[in-house]
This record gives sequence, structure tokens and C-alpha cells, in this order.
Amino acid sequence: MTQAAAKPAPAPGPLDTQAALEETPRALFAPAADGSRADGQDAAGDDAPAYDLIELFFFAYRDFVSEPDRILDRYGFGRAHHRVLHFVARNPGLTIAELLEILKITKQSLNRVLKELIEKDFVESRPGTVDRRQRLLFTTRAGAELGLELARLQSARVRRALADASPQARAAISAYLLGMIEPNERAEVARRIARPSPRAVESRGG
Repeated sequence: MTQAAAKPAPAPGPLDTQAALEETPRALFAPAADGSRADGQDAAGDDAPAYDLIELFFFAYRDFVSEPDRILDRYGFGRAHHRVLHFVARNPGLTIAELLEILKITKQSLNRVLKELIEKDFVESRPGTVDRRQRLLFTTRAGAELGLELARLQSARVRRALADASPQARAAISAYLLGMIEPNERAEVARRIARPSPRAVESRGG
């Protein structure tokens, strides 16, 4: 009797950020059977630099931003412009106060980047519907298209890295990344990243 061919493993689904949040940091830093810990501390509490993870994080981030950097350079933009463009595209109508809270930068630094994005017609600022003094941020069509191009590049790299990962591995990755965030910020970050992307481009004439 011939053995039936094994069915291919299903493609992994999206990261379950809520489950990862609930497991962080318990699962992330639980000691192994020999007393060693993933965070570089042993049972006696000795603290050794986690050089391997520090450097992996550096090299992964270096390559994660390398392709977007080259595209941004064509417009005279840098990574600060990319961050603003990304979060405005993901959150149409974002206020400047909300953006400052996300990016954790000074208002002066944000104003410089926003000024350039607005002048080059990638972002626009509209008055609030309730408080006309409030400024709401939206991408223009050019801004939405550039943001989407950059997001697709980075998504392709993430998909390649996760191509052979099991759901358990993906959950561990999610827990690790959430564990890198300050504890009092994790719930808000998990809520924000779980938000679906806007279906339509919010832009002038679009």
C-alpha cells in the first residue's frame, strides 16, 4: 500500500500580538533547566552582555532599512521622514501630539521633518473637525504611494525571514519584540499595530 504524500505545512498566519503580550516577559525570560536565561543572566544573577543578540539586532535592522534608505535618498529624505510617513499613512488624521507620543522625539525635530514632507507634497495638515486649531495629518497621494512602496519592500524581507517559521516561532518573535518595549508601553503598541490598514488613500483629490 503506497503511503500518502504529506500535505505541505500551511503558511503561517499573522503574529498574535495579544497572545505575545500576555506571555511577555514570562515566557521570554523563563530560566532553562540548567538555570541559564535567555537574557544573559544566570541563576546567580551574574550579568553578561548579550553581544550576540545586540549584534544580530544591529545587522538585521541595518539590512531592514537599507532598501528604503536608497529610495528615500532620491527625494532628499531620511529615516525620520520614513517614520513620519509610515505612521501618518497607517493612521489618517493623526494629530501632531499623537505622532510625538509614538516617535518620542522633540517637537522641534518633528516640525523640521513635517515641514519638508508638506513642502514636497507628501503630507498635508488639515484643521480639526471639532477644534479648528488642532492639526490633523494625512498623506497626499504621492505620500501614500511612497509609504506603500517602502512598506512592501520591508514586508518582503520579513516574509522571507519567516518563510520557514512555525506559528510557535512567530509567537516567540512577537514576544521578543514586545519585550524590548518599555512595559508601560506594550499594551498601547499591541493595540496600535493590530489596527487594520486604511482601505482607501486619504489624500487631496483621491
